[in-house]
Amino acid sequence: MTVTRELLAYYEQDREHGRLREGRGRWEFWRTQDVLRRTLPPAPARVLDVGGGTGVHAEWLSADGYDVELLDPVPLHVERAAELRGVSARLGDARHLPVPDAGVDAVLLLGPLYHLSERTDRVRALSEARRAVRPGGLVAAATINRHAAVHDTVYLGDYLGERERQAAHAAATDGIMFSPGHGFTAYFHDPDEVPGEFADAGLPEARRYGLEGAFWLYGDIDDWLDDPERRTLLLDAQRSMESVPSLLGVSGHMLTAAYRDRHS
Repeated sequence: MTVTRELLAYYEQDREHGRLREGRGRWEFWRTQDVLRRTLPPAPARVLDVGGGTGVHAEWLSADGYDVELLDPVPLHVERAAELRGVSARLGDARHLPVPDAGVDAVLLLGPLYHLSERTDRVRALSEARRAVRPGGLVAAATINRHAAVHDTVYLGDYLGERERQAAHAAATDGIMFSPGHGFTAYFHDPDEVPGEFADAGLPEARRYGLEGAFWLYGDIDDWLDDPERRTLLLDAQRSMESVPSLLGVSGHMLTAAYRDRHS
């Protein structure tokens, strides 16, 4: 992906480090963890965490016994991730993975597809992930859903601003989300287009998981997440409907997973 000055400036503010560690962002984190723990090969498998930021997922993967290497195009992210126990980190691009063919057991793309606005680049990143993973290994990618900005700006109250409202509806129309406050663009997927990108990368029969469901839009979501017992119930509730097609697009994010050369 092209790391523009605007994109680099945004991530160099170190906002990503806390995004999934506090507030309702924890819901996305715990749901991603929940799905991956059910789909990853058992530890000690080798996992390539592409676009892994400061290592929010690499940290728990390493604690679970995985051999984790993190790649990210932002120097600050690599520096922070390299401080984590059991995690190696270096600069890298999702479209050019510096690993040999079939060199890892799983490739995670938990962010790169947001920043690849061209379909050819997204398919290329997925194709690289397929190349890098062993036969039977997992490729999992996160995407932002097409209407997430409309939902989120209403939730936050930003929908009252004309620029924010226009940007959110533009993203809902063609997937291109221009962030008025940060000056860079992102790509928001229609949930139904993701399996086609996986298939074109040689990864058919992908399974989709809606991560947050409608719960991320609830006003008392933090209360549920703060209470371990209520959080467990919430995880169970979303797990029961995570792959219902009619509900996928309500989630802010979707995780899609496929196994290389494994066919039903």
